[in-house]
Amino acid sequence: MDFAELTVGQEIGSRTVEVTRADLVKYAGASGDFNPIHWNERFATSVELPGVIAHGMFTMGAAVQLVTDWAGDPGAVSGYQTRFTKPVPVADTDLEPGALIEVAGVVGALDAENSTARIDLTVTSGGQKVLMKAQALVKMA
Repeated sequence: MDFAELTVGQEIGSRTVEVTRADLVKYAGASGDFNPIHWNERFATSVELPGVIAHGMFTMGAAVQLVTDWAGDPGAVSGYQTRFTKPVPVADTDLEPGALIEVAGVVGALDAENSTARIDLTVTSGGQKVLMKAQALVKMA
């Protein structure tokens, strides 16, 4: 995408990310985050969570994938920030995803001097926003 073709409010796309308990186990192995709230139902509910929840950084990474795919180069993303607002509960099921993360992105701001676009993401699961003020800064060609 060429910077000159962008407009504020322009949609960059959307996607649904299917999440399973197996995904959480794989992410735990890759990240080293073996907190039992991400794999042990009994423990998660004992600390007043609705059940096993996805790692916050897993959710962040799943969301920003929309931006890196749109930009065509993960290296073009020079910044990314968000606030975690709700957990993503992941049900224990083998027949379907345990959770769905819905991601949509729009161009939130343009900086012509630096050829950057701020992409604002809306990230929901189960009808609730799970990330707030999710924004990625993309350096455009």
